[in-house]
Amino acid sequence: MLPADDHVHSEWSWDAVAGDMDATCARAVEVGLAAVSFTEHVDLGRWVVPPELLAHAGREPRIGIIDDMASWADEDGTLVPPALDVDGYVACIERCRDRHPGLRIRAGAEVGEPHLFVDEVRRLATRGGFDVVLGSQHTVPFEGRAWPVDSLFGRVDPHELIRTYLAEVLRLVEGSDDFAVLAHIDYPLRRWPVDAGPFDPAGFEDELRTVLRALARSGRALELNTRVPLVPAVVGWWREEGGPALTFGSDAHSPDKVGQGLAEASAVAEAAGFAPGPTPVDPWRRA
Repeated sequence: MLPADDHVHSEWSWDAVAGDMDATCARAVEVGLAAVSFTEHVDLGRWVVPPELLAHAGREPRIGIIDDMASWADEDGTLVPPALDVDGYVACIERCRDRHPGLRIRAGAEVGEPHLFVDEVRRLATRGGFDVVLGSQHTVPFEGRAWPVDSLFGRVDPHELIRTYLAEVLRLVEGSDDFAVLAHIDYPLRRWPVDAGPFDPAGFEDELRTVLRALARSGRALELNTRVPLVPAVVGWWREEGGPALTFGSDAHSPDKVGQGLAEASAVAEAAGFAPGPTPVDPWRRA
C-alpha cells in the first residue's frame, strides 16, 4: 500500500490555480491512496516578485500564476499572498469526507516561515483544527528584502544560495515549535540551473546534517517530498542524525499530481531503515 500523501494543495491554496479538492480526492482513490492531507498554503510574509516576472504578466505564453502574482503585488513589486479562507476550507474538507468515505482526508496547513510569525500561526492553528502542520521555507533575504529562493538563481552563486537557504531553514527549525513536519528541505533544487552541473549533496553535507540534527533533537518528522525526489543520501543522513520519522508528500497543486512518486519514495525510505506505522496516516518510523 502507498503511504499517505501528506502534502497536497487544492483551490484553497493561493497558488493552486488548477486545484480541485473533490477531484483530487477522487484521483487519490483511483491511484490507491488510503489517506491524503490537504496542507493549504499559509504565507504571512511579503515577497519580492522578480521584475522579469512582473514584466511578463499578461503576455503569452502564460507562466504559471504570474498574472495572479502581478495583480497581488503592490507598487514596489512586493507580493502579499492572499490569506487562507479557513472557514471555506474546513467546510470543503467536510464535504469531501462525506463524498469519499473510503478515503482518510486530513485537514492541514503548510506554513511559510512560521518562526517569523509565531503568534499569528498559533491563532490560525487553533482556529483551523489542523491534523497536519508543515513548516516550510520559501524565501531568503537578498538586498534587504525577502525573495523567493528559486528566483535568485542567476543573481547569486547557486552554491552560496543553497547555503543561505539551509541557514534560514535552521533558523526555522530552531525558532518555531508550531509545526510537526519540515517540508521540502531541498526546495531550491526545483530550479537548480543546468549550467551549474549536477547537484551534489556531499558539497552541503555539513549544512544539511546541522539542520537534520536540530530537527531530530526536536522529535519532529522530515518530509520526503517527491516533486524533486530527495537524494537517498540525505535520507540516510537523517537516520544517522537520529531522525525519528518520515512523512511523504507529492506537493500536488492539481488533481493529476496527487500520489506521484510515493512508491519510489517509500522504497528509498525503506532502504534507509524506516518502516510504515500501524495505520496509513502514521509517519514511517525507524525500523
